[in-house]
Amino acid sequence: MTAPERNASVSIDPVKLDRLAEVAVKVGLRLQPGQDLLLTAPSVALPLVRRIAVHAYKAGAGLVTPLLSDEAITLARYRYGHEAGFDRAADWLYEGMAKAFGANTARLAIVGDNPMLLSGEDPVKVARASKANSIAYQPALEKIVNFDTNWNIIAYPSPSWAKQVFPDVPEDVAVAKLADAIFAASRVDQDGAVAAWEKHNAVLRERTEWLNGQRFHALKYSGPGTDLTIGLADGHEWEGGASTAKNGITCNANIPTEEVFTTPHCRRVSGHVVSSKPLSYQGTLIDNMAVRFEEGRIVEAKASRGEEVLRKVLDTDEGAARLGEVALVPHSSPISKSGLLFFNTLFDENAASHIALGQCYSKCFVGGDKLTPQQIAQQGGNKSLIHIDWMIGSAETDIDGIHADGSRVPVFRKGEWA
Repeated sequence: MTAPERNASVSIDPVKLDRLAEVAVKVGLRLQPGQDLLLTAPSVALPLVRRIAVHAYKAGAGLVTPLLSDEAITLARYRYGHEAGFDRAADWLYEGMAKAFGANTARLAIVGDNPMLLSGEDPVKVARASKANSIAYQPALEKIVNFDTNWNIIAYPSPSWAKQVFPDVPEDVAVAKLADAIFAASRVDQDGAVAAWEKHNAVLRERTEWLNGQRFHALKYSGPGTDLTIGLADGHEWEGGASTAKNGITCNANIPTEEVFTTPHCRRVSGHVVSSKPLSYQGTLIDNMAVRFEEGRIVEAKASRGEEVLRKVLDTDEGAARLGEVALVPHSSPISKSGLLFFNTLFDENAASHIALGQCYSKCFVGGDKLTPQQIAQQGGNKSLIHIDWMIGSAETDIDGIHADGSRVPVFRKGEWA
């Protein structure tokens, strides 16, 4: 840890940081006695990694294995790496991770890298490396998207990320402000954080139960620049908050979370939609996205900024231009009320209703743990190397649920639950 990083870490409330670690273990993962934990994090997040290890071992963890990344090492690759190296990835590492997840190892990811880290690097190299990594990661990713094991993502306020969110204040102040925002969104800013998550999960469960009872055939979105119909996959199931993995452990995959979500039918999406917030993707800010769907596929795509990157994303594979997730988030969510753009999907997706390009979640099907990939595809589930969320909801968004007989039920009005 560099001297500036040490100084920045002083700006982070140690009590709340410890609460976040406790919530990650007890709520995010619900780590079981004897269960191993594989943890990835940026090196700057070591203070949080250490607290997680403490709480994990207190909970009875078998073995905690941390894997750390570093921004300087990442940049060194792009600036000095051999040309042929950008089409390679550590497949041996991901194969090992997949083996671990298959053996009931829990997965925890701490995010916190500078979201614009690669903004000054060769976009072709970035795209090549990203695709190679996505391909290599597939064995491990499939275990996660299919919910084979309990997993969780949380965040740490690194100095480089904090300065992106709060560019006009000194670094230590930016770190303190981002830390406070993370703690508030993660519901660890007060005592009783675990109980607060139990209450929040109950609210999200009420929403999913209502939606699952409705069995909508499609959702109709209306708003400025938006006239979109999203068909829902056959046998889809809404999820939100705590969810039970195939290993029988109920966990909260994302902290924070404000969404309820399900799988759209990848061949039954039509109309046009514009983004309501910018998307930060691999060092590029993609803003004012406007796309048009025909028979589930994006056939037109524009953006006022980052359009070239958006087009490369859509060309990743056959499923990249189709939807793998649709999520409902009220405009009054705490993250929306903060008024912040976090440049991080973990937070920004919880500020607005959103859709995701690419891979679907098999969990979002009735009996999804028993469906084969072929059955999931037949029911409308999408397959892709990517899964990228982007925001389409606002205070002016109306959403109707459409039944198979064409009848409609208000779901959202002016960005809020109807």
